[in-house]
Amino acid sequence: MANEQVYGFYIPNVNLMGVGAVKEAGPRVKSLGCKKALIVTDEGLNQMGVADEVAALIREAGVEVEIFPGAEPNPTDTNVHDGLAVYQQQGCDAIISLGGGSSHDCAKGIGLVAANGGKIHDYEGVDQSSSPMPPLVAINTTSGTASEMTRFCIITDTERKVKMAIVDKHTTPTVSINDPILTVKKPKGLTAATGVDALTHAVEAYVSTNATPITDACALQAMKIISKNLRAAVANGEDIEARNQMSYAQFLAGMAFNNASLGYVHAIAHQFGGIYNLPHGVCNAILLPHVERFNLIAKPERFVDIAVALGENVSGLSTREAAEKAITAIETLTKDVGIPTGFKELGAKEEDIPVLAENAMRDACALTNPRKATMDELQEIIRASY
Repeated sequence: MANEQVYGFYIPNVNLMGVGAVKEAGPRVKSLGCKKALIVTDEGLNQMGVADEVAALIREAGVEVEIFPGAEPNPTDTNVHDGLAVYQQQGCDAIISLGGGSSHDCAKGIGLVAANGGKIHDYEGVDQSSSPMPPLVAINTTSGTASEMTRFCIITDTERKVKMAIVDKHTTPTVSINDPILTVKKPKGLTAATGVDALTHAVEAYVSTNATPITDACALQAMKIISKNLRAAVANGEDIEARNQMSYAQFLAGMAFNNASLGYVHAIAHQFGGIYNLPHGVCNAILLPHVERFNLIAKPERFVDIAVALGENVSGLSTREAAEKAITAIETLTKDVGIPTGFKELGAKEEDIPVLAENAMRDACALTNPRKATMDELQEIIRASY
């Protein structure tokens, strides 16, 4: 039959959520039959003592622990190589990622190469591995990337200065843990950027060419929760209910894009991260309204749904007028939470736009964008974001 297409749905086997969920980390690692786990985290969480606290929970359950605090923001192939060396030298048989997307992605890279050999570069693209990773328990400390539950792994190739998009069923964590208590001390800027990152996941998944009724339901609910709770989480980081709701929202958005994939926002954002080492969430937040304004004519009815999910009143409006309300709502939210207005203030150079566009066009996330851009159009989108 013509137009046959099978859709998958990927998610960790076990997902623990809510206040106190991190206390389950030890028993969960133990139940996987592990003897020694490598905690992959960043230097900040290590210096704050959070890694030691989690390590104590794991040891209490009877599992040995080694800490690798080498996951940098926008983790690199070097981070993966160094972490793999520790994993192998210490005789580890499981991995615990602790942090946001950087820690989770670094851990996935380590696990993928540990199980399949070669270099992390060998796995760029979709499902390039042949063997499952060691057990991975992903403990989240932010509310945005959803990397704790996805099959996406983004690693910077330091030689090419390009973020490699690795989309592989074998990088899906075994267990994800979202405890809002771990997000309370995150600064406003990070809370805002990761929150709009989650919104980007939901919006791009909803208009993706691979969207399904299942991913639609997850995406729309994520948008509704983010619209109601992100401002509160930014205004008062100790608002535990807002933090808890954002944990659910980013997870729902992750369920959506993990299976429907993404679009040009992420394809372009990866390039700004690779060249300028800019925070991923900030890049997405700046690009989101510009890309979706371009996409609007492809699926106007879907943008009406987005507008409603974001709290806009579209009564009495034409489809086009209502769809444009979605862009207005996105711009208002990003302004309210203090997202930078453009890349120029972050040090980006206009002469790099052709390279950014060329690399973005090759990014795996570009494949499911609802409106296909020419190279010139992609450059115009990027230029508008400056």
